[in-house]
Amino acid sequence: MLTEYHCHILPGIDDGSDSTDTSLKMVEMMKQQGVQRLIATPHFYAHREKSIADYLKKRQAAFEAIKDNLAIQDVHLGAEVAIEHGISDLPGIEQLAIQGTRIILLELPYRAYEKWMSEEIYNIAAEYKLKVMLAHVHRYLPYYSKDEIETILSSKSILQINNEAFSSWKEKRIAKKVMAEHTHFAFGSDAHDLTNRKPNWDLLQKKVKSDAIAVSDSMFERYLV
Repeated sequence: MLTEYHCHILPGIDDGSDSTDTSLKMVEMMKQQGVQRLIATPHFYAHREKSIADYLKKRQAAFEAIKDNLAIQDVHLGAEVAIEHGISDLPGIEQLAIQGTRIILLELPYRAYEKWMSEEIYNIAAEYKLKVMLAHVHRYLPYYSKDEIETILSSKSILQINNEAFSSWKEKRIAKKVMAEHTHFAFGSDAHDLTNRKPNWDLLQKKVKSDAIAVSDSMFERYLV
């Protein structure tokens, strides 16, 4: 079952879809590209939110606005959780895991690597018995040294790759390394709109073999609650 692990289709909740119409068209585009199951992952920044409960209410309201008209009905809600100092101590963080699974999508900061980042990843996995999925691991190349990238790749997380990585020579190298050396990886469009960051599952299916896509799809069932 072709699974979209990372997208911003919920209207008006983050920098993704700006309207219900855009959301519905994004999902229709995904369906036309073969997606059968999708996980909506709006951004979560702990320092911006009043509480997790407030965030979950906003997320549910955004979903309610589109759910009855979605071209794909197998939809699960999650979050793209920004790693910040102390994020692992945030009460209720386990509620941000992808619905029905133990997977939580985390986004590393776009700046020089520091040891505390790995400590937060480890703490979330260990304390809440969650399986961390690290968002778009290829995007940190400009910020991390080769050794620091290796530290991230060896974190025992599911390594999420954006489909557009396969259109960049440098990012494609990391993506291929992940697929060759790791058993836990997943793909996502990270779609935000219908123009510059639109669904691109057609690209992935042209560039990546079906057995690798099958590995990605299997992560959902592997970590069901």
